[in-house]
Amino acid sequence: MAGHSKWANIQHRKGRQDKARGKLFSKLSKEITIASKIGGPDPAMNPRLRLAIANAKGQSMPKDNIERAIKKGQGGDVEEYFEIRYEGFGPGGVGVIVEASTDNKNRAASEVRAAFSKNGGNLGETGSVSFMFDQVGEIRFPLSVADEEAMLEAAIEAGAEDVVQEEGDEDEGEEGEHVVYCARDDLAAVAETLEERFGEAKSVKIVWKPQNLTPVDGEKVATLMKLMEALDDLDDVQNVYANFEISDEDMAALAS
Repeated sequence: MAGHSKWANIQHRKGRQDKARGKLFSKLSKEITIASKIGGPDPAMNPRLRLAIANAKGQSMPKDNIERAIKKGQGGDVEEYFEIRYEGFGPGGVGVIVEASTDNKNRAASEVRAAFSKNGGNLGETGSVSFMFDQVGEIRFPLSVADEEAMLEAAIEAGAEDVVQEEGDEDEGEEGEHVVYCARDDLAAVAETLEERFGEAKSVKIVWKPQNLTPVDGEKVATLMKLMEALDDLDDVQNVYANFEISDEDMAALAS
């Protein structure tokens, strides 16, 4: 398993799917609210809001939830959110980037630091990890929309840099995905071109993509997964990225 793209599968097998989905909707709603507050409620005039809505739809968030989050961003009592990036190291020297949106910087820093320290990691300085990642655009489509060759050809023509296929979990009825990468400044244009051909993407966003992967095995696998879950469970945390690589055997043992 490269990176943490199949992380959700573990949550499914451990009966965490409902909790994970609730957390996901909460994070998506928060991003919509922040985007609406900063750039206005019209997605046609607000690129960040447009991406936030697209991601919410890709995760099957109900329309009412989306509209409620947009309206909340226009309310006068919306908290002021600060966007902060934390960087640190997990078990085995894995690099971890945490993106948070918080109305309380001290609380967010304290909780993120505690998650690292309690799960075999340590919080580092800004820049201590991000140099090992590239910030790029990422667009995801279900594998069913096209075969590998057709997606690669269309993506390159649209201006993308790379396409990889991620397998789904057949036991959980989860379909695999085409993952298209492009320069971050080209994300909107590439996504629009591909959606004209293949329909609405499952997600369109800026991500931190590892330049290289760090192998993790043995007991460190379980500790690393606890760290990832602890960070993702924090209310202030929006996204968590890491550069680990775990064998299918170790992942299977963890999920059993």
